[in-house]
Amino acid sequence: MEKIYQYNRKVRQSRKCPDLKSGDIVKIHRKIKEGDKERIQIFEGIIVSIKGKQSSSPMVTVRRVSFGTGVEITVPLYSPAISKIEVVKRAKVRRSKLYYLREKGFRLSKLKMKELGQFVAEEKEPEAEKQESEEKKGEQPKKTEKELSDKEKK
Repeated sequence: MEKIYQYNRKVRQSRKCPDLKSGDIVKIHRKIKEGDKERIQIFEGIIVSIKGKQSSSPMVTVRRVSFGTGVEITVPLYSPAISKIEVVKRAKVRRSKLYYLREKGFRLSKLKMKELGQFVAEEKEPEAEKQESEEKKGEQPKKTEKELSDKEKK
């Protein structure tokens, strides 16, 4: 049994995969061979289920609605046919398997979404940081040349 655990760790360390949960909207970049040529096709949809989280290659079921018809693919996460997986949005869900979305049609508007841009901290400009620190000290912030010239115009 220990050999299986070691193999699973080895496979997981060899490839990077984002932390996926059911309810995430993801873009899966799949490699497709057509004759001698190879291209990458993007499949964007919501994760309905994740099976085998502890195994060497968990399976992810992704669903999207294309021209009114539901399309699902089940993909092994650590497959060599997958070039990368991007998480676009996260939804707040209370189930691990979202099979109820099959009957509902495409009702993503019912799920509460979290934009990933909210989690990224914006960098402040150095001048803005100086003004904030001076305000905290109780000092008046120094006026820039532009602000001084604006007052003179008035």
